[in-house]
Amino acid sequence: MKLYYSPGTCSLAPHIILHETGLPFEKVKVNLATHQTEDGGDYYKINSRGQVPLLQLDDGTQLTEGAVICQYLADKAGASALLPACGDPQRYQVASWQNYIGSELHKGYSPFFNPQFNDDAKAVFRAVLRSRYEWLNRQLAHGHFLCGEAFTVADAYLFTVTNWSRTVGLDLADLEHLQRLMATIKARPAVQAAMKAEGLIK
Repeated sequence: MKLYYSPGTCSLAPHIILHETGLPFEKVKVNLATHQTEDGGDYYKINSRGQVPLLQLDDGTQLTEGAVICQYLADKAGASALLPACGDPQRYQVASWQNYIGSELHKGYSPFFNPQFNDDAKAVFRAVLRSRYEWLNRQLAHGHFLCGEAFTVADAYLFTVTNWSRTVGLDLADLEHLQRLMATIKARPAVQAAMKAEGLIK
């Protein structure tokens, strides 16, 4: 399999899950400014939207959308701790968190990377994001991870997007349960491996 990624973007989540599962893969770095792969290829010829992540399977099938890629990888590896089996109610708890992160958090960061939004507009979006994290922090008061005691694909997604908070000036330092979770996730060997491979840490 090939994972097309750009360092520190939402492709970090499937990169983490690939390391968590131990599935063999090749990573291909994409420059999102030029839309070229690291070997100089035109990424638009691989993904017409020009976005990462993209996972190319051994048979050439392509999967996009990070949350879906993570689900596929967990199922392929039979990693029921990362994503419970179909029919297990806990699977849908994980899916609910993935949807919340995607719609309420991930998309909430978009205005900060759009030059058409001025500082006043960004301040409004920053306050909205902050309120969503405050709610999330309260949900984390009981249990080590989003769904209890097991690290899941949803935790990898949350870790990935929450890492953008400092870049956009969103102060979350006082949210103790969230900070505990972020530290716990960052310490995982698979997370360390993915971040080192992307040059995010030494």
